[in-house]
Amino acid sequence: MIDPVRDLASVRDATDRLLSAAAALDDAAVAAPSRLPGWSRGHVLAHVARNADALVNVLEGRPMYESAEAREADIERDARRPLAEHLADVRESADRFQSRGAAVSDWARAVELRNGVTDTAARLPFRRLIEVELHHVDLGFGYELEDLPGDFTSREIEFLTQRFSGLAAVPPVLVSSADGGQWRTGGTEGAEIKVSGAAPALLGWLAGRRDGADLHTSGGPLPTLPPL
Repeated sequence: MIDPVRDLASVRDATDRLLSAAAALDDAAVAAPSRLPGWSRGHVLAHVARNADALVNVLEGRPMYESAEAREADIERDARRPLAEHLADVRESADRFQSRGAAVSDWARAVELRNGVTDTAARLPFRRLIEVELHHVDLGFGYELEDLPGDFTSREIEFLTQRFSGLAAVPPVLVSSADGGQWRTGGTEGAEIKVSGAAPALLGWLAGRRDGADLHTSGGPLPTLPPL
């Protein structure tokens, strides 16, 4: 069950973990490549900050971003700042999101995100949690998928399998984690492929962070998933 108040608290905790870890870097480390192709760690931190402000826009009924081009330009503009400026921006934008979230009185209302995607306001704190947790991993300085809270990992696997459900480009897939979780995703045509493994490894494959080499498949090769 979605609990936006609980998720807001989880976002605060995850942001504190990210900021504490990033504070141990220096300007040279921030300028170094992240795990995301073409992005430095500064790009990742800039995106985390701008995403918080974008979700404030959504909560206040404005477009998430002015345009796709403006979104990219803002990240490029902010990516090359020194560490201290990044830390302040991530902290202050996170505070703005928390403050706006605390003022929400109608979590059930529909909201619009990027590219025409709609959701309920209640899911926005979890969407923010995804951004903070996965991009912490993307920074590549000691926080791995295996370090993510187990509850978050299970919920994100469910979120991603729902996202790929019904897509004709993905064959029917039964996803099974070593701790007993099961999810179905993909289209309806063809034989079902079974994919199993440790929950962090499954998340890595579903989220495009790992190639799935450490997963077990039967009934066909590991499916190639569309980019997120």
